[in-house]
Amino acid sequence: MNVIFTTPDEYVAQLPDDRREIIQKLRSVLRENLPEGYREEISYGMIGYVVPHSLYPDGYQSNPKLPLPFINLASQKNYIALYHMSISAMPELLEWFQTEYPKHSKSKLDMGRGCIRFKKPDEIPCELIAELARRVSVEAWIEVYERVMKRKKK
Repeated sequence: MNVIFTTPDEYVAQLPDDRREIIQKLRSVLRENLPEGYREEISYGMIGYVVPHSLYPDGYQSNPKLPLPFINLASQKNYIALYHMSISAMPELLEWFQTEYPKHSKSKLDMGRGCIRFKKPDEIPCELIAELARRVSVEAWIEVYERVMKRKKK
């Protein structure tokens, strides 16, 4: 059975208690710290923070009908995932995050290209996630996105 969620609240409501608590906490961290302009919605079946079409009419390259994604948050089978689009597109942001992570968490950094995995919800460095959220304005993300996508199109 594949459940489709239409709101972040519906997504959270279906989670087991332990996951619901940390996802709610991360939602609060992101909503309180993301620069003005990002919007919370369901994006790719997860909680997403996007640049709405009102600010970036071109939308996402692979599907222009969708708004430009920035951060997604998901409860996966074995971990909590934070997908951060600009961390893989901005080497200086990636380097900053990798340097700061050990200062905020005892867990080893488990990261793929833009995906940060947290296997122990009680060890998620919320203060570091807050700082990561504050670091990229909507305008900066659009500029990086266009520069990176134009380079890939050539």
